[in-house]
Amino acid sequence: MRKLAGTYGGVVLSMILWSFSFIWFKIANETYLPLAIVFIRLAISVFLLTAYMLLTGNVTKMKKQDRKLFFLMALCEPFLYFIGESFGLTYVSATAGSVLISTIPVFVILGAWIFFGEKLRIINYAGIILSFTGVLIFIINKDGTLSFSIRGILLLSFAVASAVGYNLMLSRLVGSYSPVFIVNVQNTIGALLFLPVFLVSDFRQFINTPFSVRSFVPIIELSVFASCAAFILFAYSVRKIGISRANVFTNCVPILTATFSFMLLGDKLTFQNIAGMFIVITGLFMSQINGRQKKTDTALVLTGKTA
Repeated sequence: MRKLAGTYGGVVLSMILWSFSFIWFKIANETYLPLAIVFIRLAISVFLLTAYMLLTGNVTKMKKQDRKLFFLMALCEPFLYFIGESFGLTYVSATAGSVLISTIPVFVILGAWIFFGEKLRIINYAGIILSFTGVLIFIINKDGTLSFSIRGILLLSFAVASAVGYNLMLSRLVGSYSPVFIVNVQNTIGALLFLPVFLVSDFRQFINTPFSVRSFVPIIELSVFASCAAFILFAYSVRKIGISRANVFTNCVPILTATFSFMLLGDKLTFQNIAGMFIVITGLFMSQINGRQKKTDTALVLTGKTA
């Protein structure tokens, strides 16, 4: 009983940490530009995950034939994914960002159906439609105007599309490598891809900006807690209670983000926003009911969370 409580405690804590990641980014973005935040976050997470792997003996040699897949996977996420998410969050609230990002599983299910021919049940189709309806309710006002910046919505939609591409690549690797190894490799490649972009675009602003403890500490928190601790806790929970039961908890991230954003950032939601958010989450639950194969489920666990 104590072990089970510890397992569920671990998965709940990982959800809380991932919920805070949207808030930490918003605070860091008050001083630092998005690419600087992303590059530093990835660099620190690579250092920590490499140390963790060496200490636990979880070191694996990459197969030569998988190098191309690893590169394409990392290109989709974290590189393209973080470009969309980070710049998108500069235009919308943390809660809006978490709601839009939470639709990733729906699009991954559609991608698996289109590209892998995975069969879906009627309830899965209904959940997909319901999630899309919830998003529309969340972002569109009664008069037909958008509640949030169209630029932010488009950038976050780009992040979701990148995550789908990531999942399709990842589904071919999860059976051969441990989750921690995959995350560390993709973050390493991602950091290398971001390095020249960061040096050209944000480096000058970063070194010329007076150091801000309030804005830099959240970058450390993103690296240590969101990119490392939350993932390790979640991966541990998946091994103990299974993918399906653990993945259900991820649908609660938008609710937690909305709660913490209200408490810490002063974000406010209308009744319509709240209704849309709960419709999205209900649709997510329905879309994942017995409609996924085990291998792709394992890939879905990592999508949108690992970097």
